[in-house]
Amino acid sequence: MALAATKSSRRTASRARRRQQLIDATMKSIARKGMSSVTLGDVAREAGLSQGIVNLHFKSKDNLLTETLTCLADEYKLQFDAALEKAGPRPADKLRALIELDLRPSICDPQKIAVWFAFWGEVKSRPTYRRICDQFDCYYDEVIAGLCEAIIEEGKYGGVFAEATAEALGAMTNGLWLSCLISPRSWDRKRATDAVDSYLRGVFPKHFPS
Repeated sequence: MALAATKSSRRTASRARRRQQLIDATMKSIARKGMSSVTLGDVAREAGLSQGIVNLHFKSKDNLLTETLTCLADEYKLQFDAALEKAGPRPADKLRALIELDLRPSICDPQKIAVWFAFWGEVKSRPTYRRICDQFDCYYDEVIAGLCEAIIEEGKYGGVFAEATAEALGAMTNGLWLSCLISPRSWDRKRATDAVDSYLRGVFPKHFPS
């Protein structure tokens, strides 16, 4: 019984590793060729596997792409939640940690950004992609807006609105990601961070002093 359980556990782990290998290959293929041009054969070649293995694990391109988007969103959420917890109780520290996360190399990476934008470009015609992206965006927006609201209350900032501030921060992040994607060689992480810091100092000067 113990031997059978061990073998079953190994098969499960091996299957999970193979699926992740194929998802990683899908991200690389999308970043290189674009979503519409990617085929299961491209993914198989990128992973160094047969197309039959891709079919065995995902059955279709649609399934593979959906799993890839889910994996990308889950990976971000894990890092997002970890950054929140590690930052401590102060809302300003939490907000700063999330801004730093969005510009961290593991997140703000041209390949991953290319994949995000590829999926965002498909949400109008793909309800499944829309659902995954909407869940991701709503969670992100609610947390950022909640932190902004807490900072506004702490600092008694008049004329500052949490949702508008959160939208501005989100727009800045998307713009900086796009700049990183379009001009990766000239894009500078420190300048990007300084740009967001400048905005935060203007909106919340008591919490983000010069």
